Amino acid sequence: MTELRDVLEKLAQGKFTVDEAEEKLRLFNIIEIGRLAKLDAHRETRKGIPEVVWARHKTKEDIIQIVTHALKKKPSLLISHLSAEQEKALRQKLDKTVVFKVFGDGAIAVVSRKDYRPPQTGGKVGIVTAGTSDRRVAEQARVMAEQMGCTVYMAHDVGVAGVHRLFPELTEMISNGIEVLIVAAGMEGALPSLVTGLVDIPVIGLPVSTGYGLGAEGLGALIGMLQSCSLGMAVVNIDNGVGAGALAALVANRVARK
Repeated sequence: MTELRDVLEKLAQGKFTVDEAEEKLRLFNIIEIGRLAKLDAHRETRKGIPEVVWARHKTKEDIIQIVTHALKKKPSLLISHLSAEQEKALRQKLDKTVVFKVFGDGAIAVVSRKDYRPPQTGGKVGIVTAGTSDRRVAEQARVMAEQMGCTVYMAHDVGVAGVHRLFPELTEMISNGIEVLIVAAGMEGALPSLVTGLVDIPVIGLPVSTGYGLGAEGLGALIGMLQSCSLGMAVVNIDNGVGAGALAALVANRVARK
């Protein structure tokens, strides 16, 4: 964003011609890393959503190359599905000018320059999980929403097996003015339907691959959420905490701007 502003300021000051400014702006669109990757450098400016690198199925050398090149152009980068081996290799490679934080046992990580701070938009997002086992995926949603400038309120282990646990947490979130709520659940995925019937804000159902038997790997939770009769809920794919966090933050940030 700073580089974009620099170009616009120099254009306004007459230091760049229109053609020169256009050429500079084109350079910001894509970060090409050899034949390995092409990062969307302007996604955050264009959409308000930061770049996220999917680490699974990439070698540790791939990840190191992508991250080190990206940080030359961008102040921050997210990585999802990071393995322990990839994490260790990155920690050995990155220098002290870089902050590297990993959440949810590698579900998501933030790599940023030391002086980088995410924007503060005023958006407010709530996240609840049905069980403690759903927390890993919920962390993806939390980090994504926070990197997009939102304040996030979280509550864990408030599923339908003991539904009385839900109400104090939900009441506090609503009192804090959340604009959208992510509900993560595995097993039969009942919690998002219940919550949607209680609140007057958009709910994002986040099915999690905690389950066994016929509905294993999150399939039962996904089908249960898609079949919900509670109106006002959208559903993302199984374990897609990144997608849930991005959608929630877009909603919350738009409300905050208004």
